[in-house]
Amino acid sequence: MSEGIILAGLSKKLKIGLLSGIILGFGILGGMNCYAAAEFDLYDQAWNNINQKYVDKSNNEQNWLRWKNRYAKYIKSPEDCYVAIDTMLASLNDPYTKFLDPKEFEEEKSSIKGSLKGIGVQIGVRDGKLLIIAPLEDTPGERAGLKAEDEILAINGKSTKGITVDKAADQIRGKEGTVVELLIKRKGVENKVYRVVRAEINLKSVSLKIPENAKISPEIGYIRLSSFISKNATSEFQNALKQLSDKKGYIIDLRSNPGGLLSNAIFISDMFLNGGVIVSTVDRDGYKENIRATRKYVTNKPVILLINKGSASASEIFSGALKDNNRALIVGEGSFGKGLVQEVNTLMGGAGMNITIQKYLTPNGTDINKKGIQPDVVVELTEEDIKNKNDKQLAKAQELLLQMIKYSYAGNI
Repeated sequence: MSEGIILAGLSKKLKIGLLSGIILGFGILGGMNCYAAAEFDLYDQAWNNINQKYVDKSNNEQNWLRWKNRYAKYIKSPEDCYVAIDTMLASLNDPYTKFLDPKEFEEEKSSIKGSLKGIGVQIGVRDGKLLIIAPLEDTPGERAGLKAEDEILAINGKSTKGITVDKAADQIRGKEGTVVELLIKRKGVENKVYRVVRAEINLKSVSLKIPENAKISPEIGYIRLSSFISKNATSEFQNALKQLSDKKGYIIDLRSNPGGLLSNAIFISDMFLNGGVIVSTVDRDGYKENIRATRKYVTNKPVILLINKGSASASEIFSGALKDNNRALIVGEGSFGKGLVQEVNTLMGGAGMNITIQKYLTPNGTDINKKGIQPDVVVELTEEDIKNKNDKQLAKAQELLLQMIKYSYAGNI
């Protein structure tokens, strides 16, 4: 059995190849390529992993045995294997349970190391629409003006109707320095073609840079946490808190943070909690496990979290942990709503597979899948606000945090 990796992300890859999940470890099983007898062995390994681990024991209300030997006579090449596995997994109707061929799996591992090539956006399919879940900070996609909830109607002139995330990713990816054209539909404006130059993406998770046109009180520490995917996210965040240790409170900006490693979300949540549940997971047998804070918190200063529709997965775990433990105030818009946990399994021949193995609940037992985290204070940004760089969400967060600081240091809370 391959070594597992727990994921709390949005899709098979955060498009550029960025996986949304959490990795516990990698283990290569054999070095076999998908040739001869090994061709069907890879398919059988994938079948067994679903049979043993998939969160829904009914496997989307079907007899899983019907797939076991379905393609035994037809698999003659690696490509046959990949198509057969993709077809089998598609029957689960789960966009997060995905097969990764060796190239895709290498890209996924690269994302954990903190370096990718692409345009720097995460994509997903919702209600048959190919959407940008979130652009990553300071990437070609963000600089080109792509935004969370943008619908991609066409890639290089080809319609995305009925397209899968995998095929869309293949069309968007390309050589560094080349251009991809995306026809974007955005609410309230005319459809527009965006020309984005592909580049190498260095994934930096944390930034202390104040947003353009914003003014932050010297009493407040502003931390932009753009992703939980990199293995360096926790150390970057710790360093940020150290640099801002003289501040009286913190605004942590999770807007358009698509998620990442579950372990990162737990570790960072633990920095703010003096005990209590961080998150609960429920597996295919209904077993519920509560993951608790260690009571070794880094700071007890007031905190406000900023979220929006692009805040997903690990961002929602972090937000839910602090909200339900009354540790932070949440400001902004409702989050994406990804309450499922994936495990990454290394397969023979260098391939891999993401399998939904659990759902997660916030500390209060709330299932946020397809619902999201709802802010304590709702502040929406209009297209006009964005155009004029009028960040009303950040302004409101600062206003509220200054009040919290005032009462906190007066000994009233």
